[in-house]
Amino acid sequence: MGTHSVRTAVTLVIAGLFTAGFGTASAAPAPADRDPGHPVLVDCFWKAKARPDAFILACGDGNSRLADLRWSQWDDKAAVARGTSLVNDCKPYCAAGRFHSYPVEVRLAKPAPWKKNPQVKQYTQITLRFTDGRPSGYGQQVSYPLWS
Repeated sequence: MGTHSVRTAVTLVIAGLFTAGFGTASAAPAPADRDPGHPVLVDCFWKAKARPDAFILACGDGNSRLADLRWSQWDDKAAVARGTSLVNDCKPYCAAGRFHSYPVEVRLAKPAPWKKNPQVKQYTQITLRFTDGRPSGYGQQVSYPLWS
């Protein structure tokens, strides 16, 4: 590569980094996909969401997640949806396991200020109620705290 080509490539890379830096610095601090005034659901990537159609419950390995969520309520006290719980049986081990689907009702509750952005409230508890079958070892209803 000639000197002119190298200089052009370096200039383009620096310009791209410079532009990306300004884009990030000027981004608004308000969470995306948010219903103003209502709590949010914080995902594994620390993004605030309102009424997501899917949600990963097991951030570390993705072996438990929710899909096809249809929200019937989303307000300052609670959120309710119906959807599908997809759970990996991890047999003989998780990488070789198979996902099983279970109809589920999802309830989000206990809004509290989000540590990352205290002006925003986030739901801090999720409850799953299995409506037709359930994974081995699960109760008919399970509740978990949500990360903050």
